[in-house]
Amino acid sequence: MQLRILLVEDDADIRHAVMPALRDAGHDVVEAADGALAVGRISAERFDVVITDVRLPKLDGLAVFRHARRVAPRTDVILMTSFGAVTDAVGALKEGAYDYLTKPFDVEELVLRVGGIAEKRGLERDLEAARAQLAGAADGTIIGASPRMLKLLERLSMVAESEAAVLVTGETGTGKELVVQRIHARSSRRTGPFVAVNCAAFPETLLEAELFGHAKGAFTGADRRRDGRFKAADGGTLFLDEIAEMPLSAQAKLLRVLQEGVIEPLGTNESVRVDVRVVSATHRDLRRRIAEGLFREDLYYRLNVVGLHIPPLRERPGDLPLLLHHFLRIHSPVDRAVSEVSVRAWQALSVYPFLGNVRELSHAVQHAVVLSGGKTIDLEHLPDDIANVTVAADGRALRPLTAVLKQAEREHLMKALAMARGARTRAAELLGISRKNLWEKLRAHDISDSDVEESL
Repeated sequence: MQLRILLVEDDADIRHAVMPALRDAGHDVVEAADGALAVGRISAERFDVVITDVRLPKLDGLAVFRHARRVAPRTDVILMTSFGAVTDAVGALKEGAYDYLTKPFDVEELVLRVGGIAEKRGLERDLEAARAQLAGAADGTIIGASPRMLKLLERLSMVAESEAAVLVTGETGTGKELVVQRIHARSSRRTGPFVAVNCAAFPETLLEAELFGHAKGAFTGADRRRDGRFKAADGGTLFLDEIAEMPLSAQAKLLRVLQEGVIEPLGTNESVRVDVRVVSATHRDLRRRIAEGLFREDLYYRLNVVGLHIPPLRERPGDLPLLLHHFLRIHSPVDRAVSEVSVRAWQALSVYPFLGNVRELSHAVQHAVVLSGGKTIDLEHLPDDIANVTVAADGRALRPLTAVLKQAEREHLMKALAMARGARTRAAELLGISRKNLWEKLRAHDISDSDVEESL
């Protein structure tokens, strides 16, 4: 980011050394040889940074600094001082000066300090744009201004107005349910019910009853008649989340409902007509599930009349400032100002791959807000996986070896459990460890029963 800089120095040799270095770094630099000239320029022009010597003719650097604070409070001031005047510079820091350097100093060090201001202002600019974007948004639930997200939102608006079945795909944490809710809210069914069911949350024996309803006595525990989710969604939208996990028997019945608009509750011979728009979602590759014989191809085409794919966060980095400000706002306590983010913390966030996508970013911001205590969020307030990321020479994120090994072990555990079809004893045998050791590792990696079921 280019900065407009005023260099205030009565020593021409220092000016001639500093100005070319700052210009080579891409900044616009003008000069003043004494304090009086500097005060005049600060009053008449806008500067991002003022770099001023403390000892100046006509008006000293501290007076220049205080004038800048009064008439241009957003201007950052760096003081140049002799060793004997360090006390004055430290006092100015307490009054709001950005930094100071003791003469003689390395010009490259000054350029680095100015670069820090440029990064800080770049972040502030991005967050200001985010605030403007969010303030002007009619619906702030889906945050994104990148080309891919704008294209998705445009297509979503067209799809919402139709009655077509929609399949929403995307990695875990990208916000598939928010997209589905937006489809319902902008459809002609918006005044009707919105009913969601997670197909992975019910065993095969209960999912059909949950969807289509059942009569009293239809199965053990069915002590009364119950309408299913299709009936509850009559006149509105039914959201089938994790559709790839639906067992084949339920898939066949779902296909009939989509074809005929009729459900048959378990334990009855009744045919109940329903008017329901079905929108489904999955993070899995359904074509691969079809090839593996786990998903019906005819059902896939019924569900996927129109497809919407949500890109992962790492493929839309321009949305990161928008999302960051959004989560800072919602996670900050209501009685405090929204937390700010340091340059170091922003750098770590901007290179982190976010395999958990928007959900992982939300958790990271909440974690940081809590640990920062409402103050500026710095590197140490971020989760370890993010705080420990470094940047390689090619600009890509380089994760610590411990984090990579931890992720590899978790993936290997999940693979073994999938091969063992969820049987812990068999998985422990495949891994060559004891059952007790396996349980300890599952707890260490926070692998739950639902995680295991999802991987099968």
